[in-house]
Amino acid sequence: MLDRAFQQVYTKFKLHFYQQVFNKFETREATLTTVESFCMEIIMALGNPTIAEFSSMMNLSTPNAAYKINNLVKKGYVEKVQSSTDKREYHLHPTKKYIDYYSVSYAYLQKVVDRAKQRFTPDELRTLEQMLSIVSEELMPEIQLNPDSPAGAL
Repeated sequence: MLDRAFQQVYTKFKLHFYQQVFNKFETREATLTTVESFCMEIIMALGNPTIAEFSSMMNLSTPNAAYKINNLVKKGYVEKVQSSTDKREYHLHPTKKYIDYYSVSYAYLQKVVDRAKQRFTPDELRTLEQMLSIVSEELMPEIQLNPDSPAGAL
């Protein structure tokens, strides 16, 4: 029963995201390919990663990752910012163009959280938050998020 509940929540979030992506295609606003959308999702989740961190997470060679990143730069969704400590290193920063796109796509997450705040008592919300934190931090050790990234800060 628990596995089904997890699957349903995960699937509903994915499907809503896909609806938003395809809606943008419908109105000709989207210029990201599906793979580029996934790349941007990873960049956002990692919180301004270096090119090496991005390529490692994606299991891509550095040249292949650089090619994908350069396409995102050309389209105006990401910028490469030189590290202040190591001038050979560049961090990937989503641009305002992508942040606006991302915010529209993730408004649903906030809507669900707001609904949970209305539906559950403060004690139930604290328990839910504790349980989700345990799932994220202890039961999903394979994926580490930067706590300063939008995904890590939620």
